[in-house]
Amino acid sequence: MKDLKHMIFFEKVLESAHNDLVRQAREKDGKIAIGYTCFHIPEAILNLPGCFSVRLRAPFMGSTDIATYYLASSSCEFSRALLERGIEGGYRFLDAIAGVDICECMNRCYENMELLGCVGEGNDKFFLSYIDVPGKDEEISVDHVTEQLQRKLLKPLHVNYGIDISDQALRKAVEDHNEICDLITEIGNFRKLDPAPITGAEFHKICLATYVCPQYLIKDKLKETLEEIRTRAADEKKFRARLVIVGGEIDDPEMIELCEESGALIVADRFCYGSIPGRQRIELNDREDALSQIVRINIRQTSCPRYITDNKILYRQEEAKQLAKDYHADGIIYEQMKFCTYWSYERTLQSHVLAEEYGIPTLSIDRPYRAGASGQLKTRVQAFVESLEIKQIKARAAKREAQHVQ
Repeated sequence: MKDLKHMIFFEKVLESAHNDLVRQAREKDGKIAIGYTCFHIPEAILNLPGCFSVRLRAPFMGSTDIATYYLASSSCEFSRALLERGIEGGYRFLDAIAGVDICECMNRCYENMELLGCVGEGNDKFFLSYIDVPGKDEEISVDHVTEQLQRKLLKPLHVNYGIDISDQALRKAVEDHNEICDLITEIGNFRKLDPAPITGAEFHKICLATYVCPQYLIKDKLKETLEEIRTRAADEKKFRARLVIVGGEIDDPEMIELCEESGALIVADRFCYGSIPGRQRIELNDREDALSQIVRINIRQTSCPRYITDNKILYRQEEAKQLAKDYHADGIIYEQMKFCTYWSYERTLQSHVLAEEYGIPTLSIDRPYRAGASGQLKTRVQAFVESLEIKQIKARAAKREAQHVQ
């Protein structure tokens, strides 16, 4: 397919947390940068007038030897990579970090960043929040998280930086958030076509770019890209299978490229840093305050295994099944980061349920933070794609035989 006009622009944004657009927003536009890592912090409230969100990553991370000393070799590679990059000075530009008290590995990552002076040095207004998130999706959880966000995040933003945290400002932030979500959703919907005029790797780079820089600075590029894809000619039969990826954190486009080099078009992405649920709209009403609604919708939309109630477990199963159906997928890759406690249990359970009870071919994998160079992982994806092809061949043969008998 013809190269997308702005793809090099999106790729450049992904090269560093302190990218050119972040610099522009802070140094020229006078906005404050708020780092975060988790969907449990509603992204929209970090993009109030005067500030912008930066979802933290460690692109091109190599050794994590120093971070492993401060954490442990059994900590997930994501937390170690972020701490390593923080020790290198990669996050000194941040004016605040919106953390969540949800994952032991990430808590210790934040804690060590503070203790080692990796963030906030020379900025007496800097703060780091630890928002407590319950494990149930009950109304009392909504009240609890709303109070936490108000006291530990919004109030310090107002007191320290003068940010407008009014209901009107929150609603405007949600309106801007929804505009980005609509653009990403519409671009992603083209993957339902066969052949599709956009690859999964291209989509992931575009989607990921909206997480790591001020969204108002790339909105025009997203609109132009959407119009470009509308008339883009797709390659005929380039891929041998269509797959959905489900699971934990993926901020590495090389992981998606690895799958697609193995013959599998990634047609939907329900993982942390992906478009589902991160790029779903937030619909507000006028009967209740905006923050409570944002929290309730965030809890309802999340697919995080932190929520352990029966209804949320079933929700995650049904959601994966529905995505495979909506995007005409041949199978599902269920993945997790190595040593991730939450997703390791979830992957073991759900990959079994999807394959044995729902009848959806499912590849279950754990992977390193930087997966692009993993020959073992590529071999497993290739073998999975070949098994799907064999299944399709047998199904066509059985259909022809049935027709011949009739």
